[in-house]
Amino acid sequence: MTTFNDTLLRAARGESVEHTPVWYMRQAGRSQPEYRAIKEKYSLEEITQQPELCAYVTRLPVENYQVDAAILYKDIVTPLPGIGVDVKIKAGVGPVIANPIRTIADVEKLGEFNAKEHTPFVLETIQLLTKEQLNVPLIGFAGAPFTLASYMVEGGPSRNYNKTKSLMVSEPKTWFALMDKLADMIIADVTAQIAAGAKAIQIFDSWVGALNVEDYRVFIKPVMTRIFAELKKENVPLIQFGVGASHLAKEWNDLPIDVVGLDWRLPIKEAKANGITKAVQGNLDPSLLLADWSVIEKRTKDIIDQGLEMPGHIFNLGHGVFPEVDPEVLKRLTALIHEYSAQQIQAYVSK
Repeated sequence: MTTFNDTLLRAARGESVEHTPVWYMRQAGRSQPEYRAIKEKYSLEEITQQPELCAYVTRLPVENYQVDAAILYKDIVTPLPGIGVDVKIKAGVGPVIANPIRTIADVEKLGEFNAKEHTPFVLETIQLLTKEQLNVPLIGFAGAPFTLASYMVEGGPSRNYNKTKSLMVSEPKTWFALMDKLADMIIADVTAQIAAGAKAIQIFDSWVGALNVEDYRVFIKPVMTRIFAELKKENVPLIQFGVGASHLAKEWNDLPIDVVGLDWRLPIKEAKANGITKAVQGNLDPSLLLADWSVIEKRTKDIIDQGLEMPGHIFNLGHGVFPEVDPEVLKRLTALIHEYSAQQIQAYVSK
């Protein structure tokens, strides 16, 4: 039987590792020719609702790149229909919502989420992967309340989140009612993913960087604290991630999480200097995957060296893999991360 690779779990908990673990956001997806062939036949929703197919897509990058974790293939809006949100993922657009939130009455219409009833296909996919198919941890995930609310209030993707931020500051009663409703859904969803076999959890607050620190503390941090405090009881590593949110990293460090996810805008050494004391995840700029290998190699080694100065480090990109990336580059990058970090760790231990 193949030995289970728990390197990511140990790094997340700040324990010793033989090499820096690595996985890539959106590693299961658009840059893989096998995935593109599947997408010619099926939509994202159709893939997620077929556990055998979804499990295949999820494990494909582990087999192709030899990364240290799989991340479940689904979308952050997958649980929303369960509470009564009419959402469709439109190609080239993203989630589009037909019944946007405008008033407290709209929030009160939302129901309660039950994973076994509303997303049984997700749980079956996790069970297939963790019981039969993976020798690395499966990362489950959910969207965070602000990011989900931004879609629900705007009616779809937004550049500036004007309606969302206006509702937040002008109608705090409505806002906090929506936060509580989404928190309940997220806790139920993630707890069910863990029970099914997920070994770590990432919460994507993709668009929360649109807020300043003061508004984050007032309108977001309390609900995030509640969510993570509940999930902490499940005893799996918890990762928080957002894009363009370097100014919030210290706020995340206060949350009951294990790993602070960094995009490429905040160097790891700067995060440490700014008071980040927890394990970190990141943070190669995904655009550099199109650069010459010499550039990729130099930047990667620098990130690994900085990460070794933290309590734990999980290598990742600062955001997701995009379609133009050559899968062979990701395979080569994974090998570099494993080999170089193992050498540096061994050298450090030998001192």
